Amino acid sequence: MRDFLEEPVAVQQARERKKGMFWLLEILVFIAVFIVSGIVQSVFMMPMELIIQLQHPEMMEAAVSGDMDEYTRIFNEATSENMYVIVMLFSTVGIIIITLLFCKLIQKRKMTSLGFVKKDMVKEYLIGMGGGFILFSVAVLICVVTGTMKFNGISENFSFGIFLLYLLGYMVQGMSEEALCRGYFMVSMSRRYPVAAGIMANSLIFASLHLFNSGISILAFINLTLFGVFASLYFLKRGSIWGIAAFHSVWNLVQGNVYGVLVSGTSSDCSVFSTTMVEGKELVNGGTFGLEGGIAVTIVFIAGIIFWCTRKSVDKGIEDDVIVKEI
Repeated sequence: MRDFLEEPVAVQQARERKKGMFWLLEILVFIAVFIVSGIVQSVFMMPMELIIQLQHPEMMEAAVSGDMDEYTRIFNEATSENMYVIVMLFSTVGIIIITLLFCKLIQKRKMTSLGFVKKDMVKEYLIGMGGGFILFSVAVLICVVTGTMKFNGISENFSFGIFLLYLLGYMVQGMSEEALCRGYFMVSMSRRYPVAAGIMANSLIFASLHLFNSGISILAFINLTLFGVFASLYFLKRGSIWGIAAFHSVWNLVQGNVYGVLVSGTSSDCSVFSTTMVEGKELVNGGTFGLEGGIAVTIVFIAGIIFWCTRKSVDKGIEDDVIVKEI
């Protein structure tokens, strides 16, 4: 077992391959990696964008006539459909690819330094999935008990096939954000600075990536930062990326596709349950951003952070146990 303040093996491995840079350069390089990742993701989305254009010729007509309000209306309706959202989730594999290539080819890092450890991989993933479901359900329970959220029963729009596609899509999306923010950036920043600095830096950047989401608020930003801290501690304490990636994926899935609430401002019409947020109670239920914008989630993440701060680190033996053969 490693003490909480002792430097994680992942950071040691990353520094052995390449020393850390000045913090501003680390952030600028992260931005570059993020932009390239976004471009690759957009390329993966191009076939879906073409299909939308073919299915909605009125979009092109509106664009040609200069009626951008009508174009925006049609575009927003088209991109809110389940298949578009699902394809967008799967397209985040582009972020994973670019992140791994950058860390492998440029930073010369072992994949274990990003948390891709073989030992207990399946076990960690299943535990993470269960944790994501339980913690979000606790936030829902807080809202129900305080009268800020109401259940309307089983949703009429639920489809098991679509739900399964969302599950698989979120598995990719959750891993993409964890590989980018925790596996790559947090560890990279911690090569030169204290791990605590790496935790705060990646958490603030993670929250900033959601600044343009619908319904974003100061409390939502704080909660996203808290999630970043929680996720960072989860990653470091377990010595693996699998658990927190699964937690992140199921956390998002459960929001929109089980309880029927907004996922960081984004809605889904394929949900097990139909729920309603009580107006005037946005401080608790998060309003138009979803539960992540309310105090219920603040309570859950603070409790989660305290939990991880009291746990000892697990040694996964990552120095000898690799999941990707080194080149």
